[in-house]
Amino acid sequence: MKQTRQDFPPGFLFGAATSSYQIEGHAFGGAGRTHWDDFAATPGNVVRAENGDRACDHYHRFEEDLDLVAAAGFDCYRFSTSWARVMPDGRTVNPEGLDFYDRLTDAMLERGLKPCVTLYHWELPSALADKGGWRNRDIAGWFADFTQTIMGRIGDRMYSAAPINEPWCVAWLSHFMGLHAPGLRDIRATARAMHHVLLAHGTAIQVMRDLGMNNLGAVFNMEWAAPADDSPEAAEKAALMDAYYNTWFLSAVFRGEYPAAALAGLEPHMPDRWQDDFAKIQSPVDWCGINYYTRKLIAPADGPWPALREVEGPLPKTQMEWEVYPDGLHDFLVRTARDYTGVLPLFITENGMANPDSVQDGAVNDPQRIAYVEAHLDAVLRAIAAGVPVQGYFLWSLLDNYEWALGYEKRFGLVHVDFDSLERTPKASYHALKSALTV
Repeated sequence: MKQTRQDFPPGFLFGAATSSYQIEGHAFGGAGRTHWDDFAATPGNVVRAENGDRACDHYHRFEEDLDLVAAAGFDCYRFSTSWARVMPDGRTVNPEGLDFYDRLTDAMLERGLKPCVTLYHWELPSALADKGGWRNRDIAGWFADFTQTIMGRIGDRMYSAAPINEPWCVAWLSHFMGLHAPGLRDIRATARAMHHVLLAHGTAIQVMRDLGMNNLGAVFNMEWAAPADDSPEAAEKAALMDAYYNTWFLSAVFRGEYPAAALAGLEPHMPDRWQDDFAKIQSPVDWCGINYYTRKLIAPADGPWPALREVEGPLPKTQMEWEVYPDGLHDFLVRTARDYTGVLPLFITENGMANPDSVQDGAVNDPQRIAYVEAHLDAVLRAIAAGVPVQGYFLWSLLDNYEWALGYEKRFGLVHVDFDSLERTPKASYHALKSALTV
């Protein structure tokens, strides 16, 4: 790594990130069925119909995995809690689930790691999906009860907390594009999910405040939307994608409004009296998290709203076929601080790349990942130099894991996982970061 910890301001935090369903092994510990289990069991939805039943078996191996986090010199571990593990039917408490997160929290603290929790990373209990899931306004209350239950147990030991990871994925990717559970392609369902996920976020923030918790934030995934050509039509469509992908959620939380370009297509399908919910959606947060991986080139398309399409770009690509575009991270950091969050601390809560890594002679050489991380840390340093209050950077991900509809073949980890033996092998990128962080 060309950067070291000393290149960043004092107190700048480095961490590794994971999510519950992707690594824990959902078949263990009394966890309930999720809409991801249902989605994966439906032919054609997931590569080889793979699911999270075993995943990385982090449920039994978390001590070993946290040893890897600590040995690398990371300050923080960003993890998520599984709603269906804590409440198998979404409503009834499973003591085994609470006990697991209790043990996990204590294990972090024993290793000097700051626990950074995300309450929800997409594993909705099937029983709540049966009731409409994110389409049902009641989910804000159900999520409040879950928040009260899990944070009532471990919230006193959290360094930071955020309610929901990547609301765009929860709502648009899953209800409009149909690529994630519940796999819908329905604009009415999408509009409701786009609103209710924000209502649930604000409700959970209020619950955690009432529990006496602080250092609470919001985490948004962002993709830089660029016109595919110089035409006004392409520019208009790129701005539209930016509105429903990026600024819909930022505008709601930090301005109490939805961007007009996105609302033009979604408002006819929004739930009744949606305007009345902004006071709760705007429940104050202490920081803002940005998950960033790539950009998209956008062009007009025929058909109903939003009538746009993605065009393949010319830049080098990761195993996900995502362009490597570090400038997008810099530009999002600058724009987010300038237009939405002001002096509020910003964190890169996810950044990383998938690569077809393999073990050769007991080692995993991944120079592409090292170069990717270096380029994006350069973008962070440029934003800091411009006065943006960036205070931390989290790598996605600690482990190769279950990559949702793409099964186990896309490897984002700093640590290679053999999904047959479950053996962990730190990659060259892990060792490079360890050297950079422990100087």
